[in-house]
Amino acid sequence: MHRFVAPLLASATLALAQTPAPKMQPYGLVIHGGAGVIQRNQMSPELEAQYRAKLAEALHAGYAVLERGGPAIDAVLATVQVMEDSPLFNAGKGAVFTADGICELDASIMKGDTMQAGAVAGLRRIKSPIQLARDVMEHSPHVMMIGEGAEKFAASRGYEFVPNEYFQTEFRRKQLEKAKEKETRATNGTASVPIDLSSPGVSDTDWFSREQKYGTVGCVALDQQGNLAAGTSTGGMTNKKFGRVGDVPVIGAGTYANNATCAVSSTGWGEFFIRATVAHDISAQMEYQAKDVNSATAATLAKVAKLGGDGGVIVLDRHGNFAMDFNSEGMYRAAKFAGKSEVVAIYGDEPRR
Repeated sequence: MHRFVAPLLASATLALAQTPAPKMQPYGLVIHGGAGVIQRNQMSPELEAQYRAKLAEALHAGYAVLERGGPAIDAVLATVQVMEDSPLFNAGKGAVFTADGICELDASIMKGDTMQAGAVAGLRRIKSPIQLARDVMEHSPHVMMIGEGAEKFAASRGYEFVPNEYFQTEFRRKQLEKAKEKETRATNGTASVPIDLSSPGVSDTDWFSREQKYGTVGCVALDQQGNLAAGTSTGGMTNKKFGRVGDVPVIGAGTYANNATCAVSSTGWGEFFIRATVAHDISAQMEYQAKDVNSATAATLAKVAKLGGDGGVIVLDRHGNFAMDFNSEGMYRAAKFAGKSEVVAIYGDEPRR
């Protein structure tokens, strides 16, 4: 009887050797820090290095969560908070000024597995708007809260408030002054200027009047369990009036996540992104027309352009396919996935996927 053991063992070993190893669930994330008129010959080397370093820092913060098996929603939060804390971006510290000379902040977040979502708008004293958006999602029956009510909810959750001056920078104040000057010349002070004027450090003499729509930040992530999540945070529009709110806190416009399709975070001229329901439109094309990430993204951005708007999106599906696309001249962006080289890019001639 023993003479049959060796052949049986050999057969079993051969079968195991011929069985393909299970494919690893892809995981990783994509981030953006705003899209607009971002040109290589107008960016100082020092500022470019700062942007690339901060994008890499945010990317690594989120990737570390995913690498240890954490959920996509935690990765999104960790990533966005790094950019909210940086004055380089129009989100959190460094947010643009309203016409009244204050900072008002918006954010949203969404989970792809349950399609739960949370959003906040018009915040003035919350250090991390993306964190409060998550608390709205997880600790209230609502999706969106605004202004004083949102901050009352934050107080009930034990938040420590910061003075509005925490978000303010001298550069953003000068932007507001220049925007008001431009507005007065063009309209005698009757309309807001729908631009977040250019970044500090560009080399042309009229750098305050160059468009850069906008410094909004965002992240889409895919975890090792195959779940997607998305989040976006912004300070809105320079010189905005009358409680204006853009696309960022509007679920389906600025942010969307659905495991069956994709996760999306948008940056651009918010009025057009709301009208085109950009984030959901990309998902809907994937769901109803079986489009891939890149073709759905391109089609939606074409709709935005046809309406007269511009900006960009980051999109990620549960297979790890992603796009970092825009119809402006550049977009601060980065991506990192297990087993692949990370990408950190700014200009239009750098990788978009």
